[in-house]
Amino acid sequence: MTPLPRPSTARGEATRRKLLDAAEIEFGENGFARSSVSAITRRAGVAQGTFYLYFPSKDDALRELVRDMGRQLRQALSVATADAGSRLDVERQGLEAFIRFALAHQNLYKVVMESQFVDESIYREYYQTLADAYAANLARAQEDEQVREGDASAQAWSLMGIAHFLGLRYAIWRHEAPPAEVMATTFDLIAHGIGPVGDGGSGRRQP
Repeated sequence: MTPLPRPSTARGEATRRKLLDAAEIEFGENGFARSSVSAITRRAGVAQGTFYLYFPSKDDALRELVRDMGRQLRQALSVATADAGSRLDVERQGLEAFIRFALAHQNLYKVVMESQFVDESIYREYYQTLADAYAANLARAQEDEQVREGDASAQAWSLMGIAHFLGLRYAIWRHEAPPAEVMATTFDLIAHGIGPVGDGGSGRRQP
């Protein structure tokens, strides 16, 4: 489904942002089925009729929220890894950034999981968009010999799985960052899994 058009004014975008933030809390705390448009607008501090200026239905609000959370996550990862020196640096900084994002967005997992029961296509789109961008970056890293050769898409989905469950166990279930030893062990697994063959996971080929 095509994303809804964005407001053309700063004021309109600010109202849309309030509604999305309120929907994130409402869906996360009460679940999609038990949430109502009136509850969302109360949280947002706007009239109920205002909701329909931005979203035709509650379902549409969920779809836009999932897309919005995906954009926020990708932006956070991009900013966090902008100064990374190598692909393995990107993986380390990106994993740390994902944990921080999950800690700051406690409803991320709930909202995304709920979406599969409302519109499976938006649920799939969320992960596929992440995976496609991830795979493209890994493919470029393979060309630069910073990552071992292989199916970049398979690498991307595997690495996403590691981050997903690490974030679920610690950021969501425990509301805390993983211990340093856990992060070190996880990254050691990643480095030895995608580092170029023969470099011991350092990210550099041996002569």
